[in-house]
Amino acid sequence: MLRNRFGKVVAGAATGAMLLAAAACGGGDTTEGAPSAAPTDAASAPAASGAKVGLAYDIGGRGDQSFNDSAAAGLDKAKAELGVEVNELEAGNGEAESAKEERLRLLASGGFNPVIAVGFAYSASVAKVAAEFPDTKFAIVDDDAAKGANISNLVFAEEQGSFLVGAAAALKSTKGDVGFVGGVEVPLIKKFQAGFEAGAKAVKPDIKIQSKYLTQPPDFSGFGDPAKGKTAAEGMFDAGADVVYQAAGGSGAGVFEAAKAAGGMAIGVDSDQAKTADPTVADVIITSMLKKVDVAVFDFIKSFTSGSVAAGPKVYDLAAGGVDYSTTGGKVDDIKTKLDEYKAKIASGEITVPKE
Repeated sequence: MLRNRFGKVVAGAATGAMLLAAAACGGGDTTEGAPSAAPTDAASAPAASGAKVGLAYDIGGRGDQSFNDSAAAGLDKAKAELGVEVNELEAGNGEAESAKEERLRLLASGGFNPVIAVGFAYSASVAKVAAEFPDTKFAIVDDDAAKGANISNLVFAEEQGSFLVGAAAALKSTKGDVGFVGGVEVPLIKKFQAGFEAGAKAVKPDIKIQSKYLTQPPDFSGFGDPAKGKTAAEGMFDAGADVVYQAAGGSGAGVFEAAKAAGGMAIGVDSDQAKTADPTVADVIITSMLKKVDVAVFDFIKSFTSGSVAAGPKVYDLAAGGVDYSTTGGKVDDIKTKLDEYKAKIASGEITVPKE
């Protein structure tokens, strides 16, 4: 194996000179360590689809316990159930747009089809590279601006799921003071904030809501800096908040640390973080806004293997099961009936959740 220029170990198929420069032979993934052993019972192995899936992660990559890990779960399911071959590459902090383009080209030129880009930061790169490889199907998560006959946009109603955890925050708060930590102040993350605030105010119209963004674009390090997340959340707990919701990727780990130290509560994002966070802080997570990137990634790969990929946006909203809230740990069991009432009203259209 070789280490690619983006800092991860890659075990991919050596199907072209450009890809070989970034990855060694093998047809595995970018995770550190040995690949999973092949099933010993041939009857239990999935039928190979022949598809070779390339996936380009956002900052933090596999192991961020959040957004990227949710995408990885969908990819792992496709490997297990559809028998696809995969290659994974990861973004670097502060990288130029050209690095994103090169990453996608490495996958497409290496024969990987489809190619999935995880995160809105790939928008311009996907639009450009997809035009260069018209016979390759591309998908991008969290962006509907990249357009093309071979581009599928996998987008979510984050504001709807955030409404539910905002209501949970207000219902669980004893101080009437809650907080929101966003990784980077971009329109996508503002959807999380807008939904959270709407949900909290639906429960307590006069609730105090503190908010803080860790960085401003083009600095996207706010999605991978736990120290900044911890500092922001500490300020909120010190100022009177007792529940803080984070939409900050890997920086959310610092929010959980701050909640633990302050004796407060935290709300996770994207995946069920009570299951994935460090065990020393997981008990402070009362719920997580579930954004089912794993479902979208698997659905897209499955549609490719069945020849039914459609270009353009596919929205995973509450009615479609694309967003939700988690109940791990039982910390919202006492308010679940109320949350489910809000959930039904949003799904039916009785409540329209703002996006900004």
